[in-house]
Amino acid sequence: MSSKVVICGVNTALLPKLKGKEIAELMTKLKSGDKQARQMFIFSNMRLVLSVVQRFNISKDNMDDVFQVGCVGLIKAMENFDEGFNVKFSTYAVPMIIGEIRRFLRDNTSVRVSRSLRDIAYRALQSREKLSTDTHNARVEDIAKDIGVSLSDVLCALDAISDPISLFEPVYNDGIDTVMVMEQIKDTTNTSENLIEHVALREAISKLGKRERDILRLRYFLGKTQIEISEQVGISQAQVSRLEKNALQELKKSL
Repeated sequence: MSSKVVICGVNTALLPKLKGKEIAELMTKLKSGDKQARQMFIFSNMRLVLSVVQRFNISKDNMDDVFQVGCVGLIKAMENFDEGFNVKFSTYAVPMIIGEIRRFLRDNTSVRVSRSLRDIAYRALQSREKLSTDTHNARVEDIAKDIGVSLSDVLCALDAISDPISLFEPVYNDGIDTVMVMEQIKDTTNTSENLIEHVALREAISKLGKRERDILRLRYFLGKTQIEISEQVGISQAQVSRLEKNALQELKKSL
């Protein structure tokens, strides 16, 4: 993400670097209604937006959207800034840009995550950046201790803000065959043994009479009681019980 130069059609490497005095002069002009100064001010502060965006764990696919949202925060900060605040514009603008991005990420995800969980995740990301060095990344245990949150809560929060991945997402391509995520996931349910058992069971059920098949379907697939089945089929509960037992014995023989 940090190596991306072109974002929203803007080559960030070519953005101007203005000094504090130049920014103050542009602010004075735009406050007086100078539209050209306003455009120049926004354009020259896009580096600030990019630096804030890079603090978040954002996929490349969402980078442009988040950058635009950050620019909205920049414009709000510009419009509300007063030179009488006695602070640098960047000091005033960064919290507003962060706030816009956080609201966007909270309200525009495919899976709803509570605000408290997101706050833990963002604190954890900031702690990870602070504790990590050039040689190793910070351990989750250290992050949890640093922000004063349990290890399980940190793991849950970080997992909650991770972007969901499609099962059809390609993970490898040799030019001929593509391996997808779903092909790398172990399936403990639809094993060859289970599939064979299902086929055998279906074949055994097909050999039963229609009434026995109906009783087994109502009893074991729809979860009805013998009394409910007797009322639906039109026979006594004792008959249902007898037919069910006979059907199960036949299935055991076939299997």
